[in-house]
Amino acid sequence: MPLLAQKKYTGKFVFTPQWTAHAQFAGYYVAQEKGFYKAEGLDVDIVHPSVSETAMHRIQEAESHATTLPLCLAMEIMDKGVPLVNILQTSMNNSTVIVSRRGKNPLTQKGARVGIWHAGFGQVAICMSRKEHLNYQWIQFTSNFDLFIKGAIDATLAMSYNEYYQLMQMGFTFTKDNVYRFSDHGYNIQDDGLYMRRDYYETHKAKAEKFARASRKGWEWASEHPEETLDIVMKYVQQNHVTTNRTLQRLMLKEILRLQVDRDSKKREFRLRPDMVKKANMLMRSNGMLKRDITYKELLDR
Repeated sequence: MPLLAQKKYTGKFVFTPQWTAHAQFAGYYVAQEKGFYKAEGLDVDIVHPSVSETAMHRIQEAESHATTLPLCLAMEIMDKGVPLVNILQTSMNNSTVIVSRRGKNPLTQKGARVGIWHAGFGQVAICMSRKEHLNYQWIQFTSNFDLFIKGAIDATLAMSYNEYYQLMQMGFTFTKDNVYRFSDHGYNIQDDGLYMRRDYYETHKAKAEKFARASRKGWEWASEHPEETLDIVMKYVQQNHVTTNRTLQRLMLKEILRLQVDRDSKKREFRLRPDMVKKANMLMRSNGMLKRDITYKELLDR
């Protein structure tokens, strides 16, 4: 089990999203800008990760108090000995898709060269490939566009709220024939949730509840005021020098908000589903990604 840093948390409450500034984190930006964190008595600093200092590195080194993670990645990290607690689940669905060049169905391309994120967000895709006997050759990337555009790979993983729309803006046409949505084929495992290190959570439960409550309020406000939310998102995008555009961020926000609605209840529930935790355990353990079950109770710890 890796040793966790014993640094003292001091000063502000530091939140580090898992990636660069985008509408993917709109609710947190809203909570900051609209004073929802302040109303809970929290002095929050939103610090995005860098290439040299990832969100999980900051969490492990006790430099940040909370981060966002997709469920499968959080479980994989916990299995490696880093205790985490889910304090708020924002996504109710899986956003991963495989896109291939026009006219080619990803499921007919056995042994295909498929792009996968270097950052480690492809657990569900790897499990699907093995279960369906596709035996994809996974090609890691930081930015997949050059490889895909030049035809160096046959297909690529993409997030339905991010890379999928970026490729469309570049002129690619996607149809039901060359897009595979995992959520539509028995692999609907929740994406982003809000996580803390267990040791911090156990000694700061009241603060964790306040941060989760204000963050949820930020997401609820974002769903009701999308254009004003986009104004806030673009402020953070510009501050963090991210190359994007308002049209892309509008599409991203719309898709992120759609993913927050549970398919069964048709409501934005903000909860971790036990059935999806069970499904994630089954898939990942059968593919050697977990040594043990990460239980629903362990994830919530409350």
